[in-house]
Amino acid sequence: MSFCQGVVGYVFCASFQHESHRSYSYLEQLFFRDKRVIFVDMRSCKRKVALFFVKSVKKVEASRGLQKDSKKKLSQILRTEAAVRGIEKKADSAKSSRLWPKAVLEALDDSINNNQWESALKIFKLLRKQHWYHPKCQTYTKLLRMLGKCKQPEQASSLFQMMLYEGLKPTIDVYTSLVGVYGSSGLFKKAFNIIDQMKSVTDCKPDVYTYTVLISCCSKLCQFDLIGRVLIEMSYLGIECNSVTFNAIIDGYGKAGMFELMENSLSSMIETGRCLPDVFTMNSFIWAYGNDGLIEQMEKWFEEFQHMGVKPDIMTFNVLIKSYGKAGMYDKMDSVLEFMKKRFFSPTIVTFNIIIETFGKSGNIGKMEFYFQLMKSQGIKPNSVTYCSLVNNYSKARLLKKVHTVWRQIENSDVVLDTPFFNCIISAYGQAGEMRRMEEMFSLMKEKKCVPDYITFATMIQVYNEHGMFEAARELEALSNMKGTIQDAG
Repeated sequence: MSFCQGVVGYVFCASFQHESHRSYSYLEQLFFRDKRVIFVDMRSCKRKVALFFVKSVKKVEASRGLQKDSKKKLSQILRTEAAVRGIEKKADSAKSSRLWPKAVLEALDDSINNNQWESALKIFKLLRKQHWYHPKCQTYTKLLRMLGKCKQPEQASSLFQMMLYEGLKPTIDVYTSLVGVYGSSGLFKKAFNIIDQMKSVTDCKPDVYTYTVLISCCSKLCQFDLIGRVLIEMSYLGIECNSVTFNAIIDGYGKAGMFELMENSLSSMIETGRCLPDVFTMNSFIWAYGNDGLIEQMEKWFEEFQHMGVKPDIMTFNVLIKSYGKAGMYDKMDSVLEFMKKRFFSPTIVTFNIIIETFGKSGNIGKMEFYFQLMKSQGIKPNSVTYCSLVNNYSKARLLKKVHTVWRQIENSDVVLDTPFFNCIISAYGQAGEMRRMEEMFSLMKEKKCVPDYITFATMIQVYNEHGMFEAARELEALSNMKGTIQDAG
């Protein structure tokens, strides 16, 4: 094997391994159904690839390891965030109609990918002002999907009307996205109305993907009575369920603990002769039984799916580890890790977070710390979830000095913090009576662009009341009411 082929093989494997760590939901499979994997004939471009990878290797040799790489990634993140903020500021400017297309479009994509719906809509408003702007259904589709994830049906309705005003004819993807927005928000009457509208449009008849989106929403919100209605309608129109449809139904029944219906759905899936169980089906079964503490059933189905030819993925192993940990079967957790090692599966950030949280909850701080150090030694950077587990479990064990240590580590890292982390550390300092530090963390939230939620306010109000600081509690309650967080909690 030549040097070039070796490097290409290594990079392809690394890339594939990285992608395998991502846990795609059924809807994400669905939404990206138009994408294709492209394989390149290496014989036709060997010289170019060789030159490319020789340059890449030289760059790697010139680098200074992981530290420089992490700094580079951080600078890219900061540049991206700065670019988005810069574009947002120009949204209300009178001289904002002649901006560089690449800057605006990249800022819009970044906001959509991060589900920052307010920023995305501001940037889209700016985009529509540009002299080079040309309305496209694809842009509206992406925005609608994002609004569905963020559960913003009113904004989606306005966006759809704006699209019609611009003279665009909605595509089947636009309608399907709108069905997803209403369905994910529990507005099923509106979702069914959109499907009825689609039936009257020549080129936009609802297809299996449209109905699968609706079924997935019904499953997630436990509206199982509506699933039967959808399936009857599909049968009447001659639309057959596919694997994604069955997976959505199975996942919903599993999460609701309706095991008999889950197994019946699997039987129906197999009986079609067209839809075979896959790793998503397997993971739904493993999760359902494992989460309910039915370990024997979980293990039985793990074996059954392997006999069907379904191979486990990293998510399967993560679910097994979490289930064994929840049941206090720590030896079996170790067995899964050994099994992964033999199958050449490397633990991911999710794997380590599960193990750290499991041992932390059980009060085994030593084991928790061991896996935290092992995680770092394997080059996996802790994230906000990791630090949240550490802080929460140190707090429960009344090891406040360890909480200080965790915070110092965070200050010296490039980890991106979120609201749940701040809720965790605010609660830790509040329970320990460290009022000044608690307030410092609350102030830092604004600096880190983390919006306080009802948990943040409720935690601090409770701490103030417990320490007799009633005036501070009243002021914070007034602030929370002004922001609407307490109402949101209800």
